Amino acid sequence: MSGKLEGKVAFITGAARGQGRAHAVKLAQEGADIIANDLAGGIPLVPYDSSSMADLEETVRLVEGLGRRIIFRQGDTRDLEGMKALVDEGVAEFGRLDIVVANAGICIPATWEETTPEMFSTTMDINVVGVWNTVKASASHLIAAGGGSIILISSYAGKKMQPFMIHYTASKHAVTGMTRGFAAELGKHNIRVNSIHPGAVNTPMGSGAMIEAITRTNASNPALAAMGTPFLPTYAAEAQDIANAVAFLASDDARLITAEHLSIDAGAQYF
Repeated sequence: MSGKLEGKVAFITGAARGQGRAHAVKLAQEGADIIANDLAGGIPLVPYDSSSMADLEETVRLVEGLGRRIIFRQGDTRDLEGMKALVDEGVAEFGRLDIVVANAGICIPATWEETTPEMFSTTMDINVVGVWNTVKASASHLIAAGGGSIILISSYAGKKMQPFMIHYTASKHAVTGMTRGFAAELGKHNIRVNSIHPGAVNTPMGSGAMIEAITRTNASNPALAAMGTPFLPTYAAEAQDIANAVAFLASDDARLITAEHLSIDAGAQYF
């Protein structure tokens, strides 16, 4: 039985693990071939464990295990020329590009007075410039294919705000704005651009000292700590929940949905 994305090709950033891996596997299950990248190395300042080449190779194994093709490279979304080279290579190999998932991003909990210029600039460079680079490196190929779907991974923090993460909140609001801007200008090429806004998700981003960092910053102003409490009894989503939404927006089931901002947060944006 064919999937909803049979014959399609998807480019996914931050594909080594967590949400990125879930996106790659889900789109492959639906029939897509995959072009993938990940920094697969350490990022200074983040309190959680970084991804590795072993993680990226496991994503490759899972996609190939589904009978789909995948091209992967270690790379940094902040490197526009490197991103272009990867996408060009993938399109030369697979013949087209239909779906783009700008997933790569970082999160550094810090109160406003703790936030350093380096924290702010690194967050903006990866979460904003990296997303912009992802679209810049790929949009011309979607135009050549006659259209497609671009999905930008924002956050609950891109609709409301995330306490003790002004730099992260600013970056994810920027992604929300980019979604609208790209949707407007690329619409004439039959390209849809949407953003997804997860709340808490069970991924390796919660590893290392991440929970300790959040607990510490929450203690600086406990009145704000309850912000983002979900309405449903499940506090955190699984990466698969986000991937299911990505697959929907990538498919023809969403053919008239563009400039939309889809929340998967169990209602957390409203509390």
